[in-house]
Order: sequence, then structure tokens, then C-alpha cells
Amino acid sequence: MSKYRQESERGPEPGRPIRVGIYPYTNCWPVFFHFDPASLRTPVEPVRDMPAALNRRLAAGEIDVAAISSFAYGQYADRFRLLPDLSVSALGRVKSILLFLKSPLERVLRGKIAVTTTSATSVALLRIIMEKFWGGSPSYEYTEPALESMLERADAALLIGDHAIRASWEPHGCRVLDLGEVWHLWTGHWMTFAVWAVRRETAEAFPEAVAEIHGALLAGKERALRDPAPLVERAAAEIGGTAAYWNGYFANLCYDFGQAQRAGLRLYFRFARELGLLPPEFDPEAAAGGEAVFKPGESRVNS
Repeated sequence: MSKYRQESERGPEPGRPIRVGIYPYTNCWPVFFHFDPASLRTPVEPVRDMPAALNRRLAAGEIDVAAISSFAYGQYADRFRLLPDLSVSALGRVKSILLFLKSPLERVLRGKIAVTTTSATSVALLRIIMEKFWGGSPSYEYTEPALESMLERADAALLIGDHAIRASWEPHGCRVLDLGEVWHLWTGHWMTFAVWAVRRETAEAFPEAVAEIHGALLAGKERALRDPAPLVERAAAEIGGTAAYWNGYFANLCYDFGQAQRAGLRLYFRFARELGLLPPEFDPEAAAGGEAVFKPGESRVNS
């Protein structure tokens, strides 16, 4: 049995750093850009990985706190607490969860869609849209996020994050659907793509440390939103595009997690459960309700 598995069963070992999972996509930069573990009293070990890997590692107990996909949170909600006021959400277009259609939509609904291996939330959202909203029954093939090779074997391709942004700038000849926009048109709700979560064992054993980390993430978010210029400059240098594009991109996303975002997440969970993507006993109300949230002011998380 690994040390991570042992920790996940009995709680984290006292004295070791709190492991914080950070993924590299620009959509979470406003929360992580100014996060400085060295400035905290709590020893923190940053763990950088792709979203799907962080989903798995938080569930396995290899890390303690992370930005994870909303769907992964739903899968393991009994193991986690939500950190308040942190998410990646959008009311309409998100600009980085994109479906590229090589074939007409009517064919895609009965055809093959190549889907990215890097996001659980977006794949489940695609299935909700294709199967529940539009009555389709396509097949899905998981593949690495490279648009040209994806479209060689499928009628459409789903890309997320910076892969989707870069592909949208290239000549591709495809019709492009923004899944955040489709979700909003059909439901009128916010779509929450990612949340910040902490393992229950960590929250219960080290509530003050988790509260300090959470406070630093919130402070970083507020600083980035007050002055997005450093994020915009870095994004243009590393990803490409113009300052105008990145200003619009970051302004279009919401990093709060209030009642409106929770309502959208509950609906997303309900549709996922109806499609069999989450188990029948899964309770969307409990998973996105107040009792699921870490209470920084309490000495112990509610159990």
C-alpha cells in the first residue's frame, strides 16, 4: 500500500506540507497567478498537473487541495469539501470549451466525436447537450488534444482550455460550437466548469492551514481581477493573441461560487445522473449545498 493510500485512509501525516494541486490552463490563472506558498505560515507543496490528473490525485489522497473539474467533484463529493467563493464559471460563452464540427450537426448527432483526455466536466457536458438536449446518440473516442488528428478519425472534436483557444485561431474550416453558450441557451443557467476542493481528512485535521490557503487564493483572485494586466501580458506572450482578446476572455469568466453558480451546478449534476454518468443515489442538492462547503471559521468541518 502506498503512503498516499495510507494517508487517504487515516488522514494526512502531521508536519508534512499541504499539497495544493495547480493546473496550467489560463482559465484558472486569476486564482493562482498571485498565489505565493512561500508567503504563508503553512508549509505548502505546489503540485502542477493537468486537470484530469489532479482530479485523480485528489480523489486518491495524493494531494490535499486542488482546482478540479466539477464532474470529478460530483464523482467523489463524499471525499471532499468545497472551498467557498471559488470556481471557474460562465453565463454563456466560455471561449475555451469548443466543439469543432467537420460534418453537419445532423451527421455528428449519429456519428463519432473525438473528445479530449484532459477534462471530465466538458465531456459530460457534451454528452448532456448531444444526448439530452438534441436527442443524438454519437460515439465518443478519447484521444490526445490535437485538432487535425482528431478530425481525421471523427466527425467532430472537443477541445478545452488553451488547446481550444489556439485551435480557434487557426484556419480549420469547421463550424465551432461554444458549449457554455449552448448550455445557457437551453437552460438559462450558469455553467460551472471547475471548483476548488479540499479532502475532508485534511480539512478536519488542519482547518487553520486550509483556511489560510483558502484566504490566500481569495486574495490572489481579488488582486488579479482588480488588475488583470499582468495576466493579459503573460497570456499574450505564452499563448499568443492580443491584449484585447485576453482582457475579454478573463472578463467573460466568473471566479465566484454563489447561489446562481450552485444552481447551475445542481442542474448539471441532475442531467448527468439522468444519463447514468453519476450513480442513481447521487444527490445534487447535497453535493452543491451549504453542508458541502468548508467553513473556514470553524475548528472542525461538519461531518
